Amino acid sequence: MSAIITLTTDFGTRDAYVASMKGILLTLCPSATLVDISHEIPPQDIQAGAYVLSQACGWFPPGAIHLAVVDPGVGGARRALAVRTERFTFIGPDNGLLSRACARERVLEAVQIADRRYALPEISRTFHGRDIFAPAAAHIAQGVPLSALGPPAPDWAQLPDLGPAVSGHTMTGSVIHIDRFGNAVTNVTEPDFRAFVGADSFEITVRSLTLTALSDSYDTVPPGAPLAIFGTDGELEALEVSVNGGDASAAFGIQRGDVLRIVKKE
Repeated sequence: MSAIITLTTDFGTRDAYVASMKGILLTLCPSATLVDISHEIPPQDIQAGAYVLSQACGWFPPGAIHLAVVDPGVGGARRALAVRTERFTFIGPDNGLLSRACARERVLEAVQIADRRYALPEISRTFHGRDIFAPAAAHIAQGVPLSALGPPAPDWAQLPDLGPAVSGHTMTGSVIHIDRFGNAVTNVTEPDFRAFVGADSFEITVRSLTLTALSDSYDTVPPGAPLAIFGTDGELEALEVSVNGGDASAAFGIQRGDVLRIVKKE
């Protein structure tokens, strides 16, 4: 079976960056199957890249190699990283980009990619995706163990915990992603919500919007009306604030990082 290598970047598709990485991957591992997760991560937005990667990675067959590059610190002090979990291998800059996805797996090994034998002969100051990360992914796909790439990196970067907080009758979460439909995805999973609310009534508030019920589908409210619904968040279900047939972010000014509160009414 050929190796599966996925790509997640903020490069877009207008320029030659993604094609260059794919060229290296196929030169070094011609049998690889390349799958684009996304190249539309907002530029330099590590949080967004980490979220999208974590959403998609778990749906791939075990053994897939997930290559991610959102790298505002390219050429600086940040390390190049390879992480092996129970099911996958993740490759990218050591800036927290890989941490959301790896949090859903048991991490078995993490190393700094440092051995120049597994990089291109010439390494640019600004394109480590092509010169370091893609070659490393291809060599791993060809059977090179992570330990050959460089020294252990047990202290690799983690993004802050995204879980909601509970104080008394209030759960405080946040909007962690705005998707292309304008849905505001939060860090409150369905198990979080059910355990907190139980059988009690509740109010969900974000910015000026307050909702007092959950919907099972978008069409349970009139067109243009807001709703709260559990949508897919990778392998979990996450609370989303949406508008039926519309854009919740635009309609209510909701942005990533906004506070969401759930108040339990006993």
